[in-house]
Amino acid sequence: MALSDPAGILATPLTVIERQEEHQDIQAIIDIINQHQVKQVIIGLPRSMNGTIGEQAEKVRALASRLSHQTEIPIEFRDERLTTVSARRLMQAASVRRTRKEMKDDAIAAALILQGYLDEVRSQTEGE
Repeated sequence: MALSDPAGILATPLTVIERQEEHQDIQAIIDIINQHQVKQVIIGLPRSMNGTIGEQAEKVRALASRLSHQTEIPIEFRDERLTTVSARRLMQAASVRRTRKEMKDDAIAAALILQGYLDEVRSQTEGE
């Protein structure tokens, strides 16, 4: 998971929720939404390289649907292809230590997804 600053300019890695039972996962997300006063949830959708929706993406959509029944916060999907690869490259370039590697990769990937969304929204509002 990642959060943006209040102005919606910069995304920062926050944490990784270790998968447990689905109701616990959703509750963990809702707790973060409430704790950080989140106004919108951006969820990475793991599309296949050809852009199609596969089994994993369907699981993500189903989880998002169940989350949407638990909160009134708007939920939007973003393509997450290659974000973990980009996160690993950023960590290597910055010489980040590799403790709990996958967790850092996933949190940084979440920040990349969110940053892409923030940049897109900002460029749309500047163009108006």
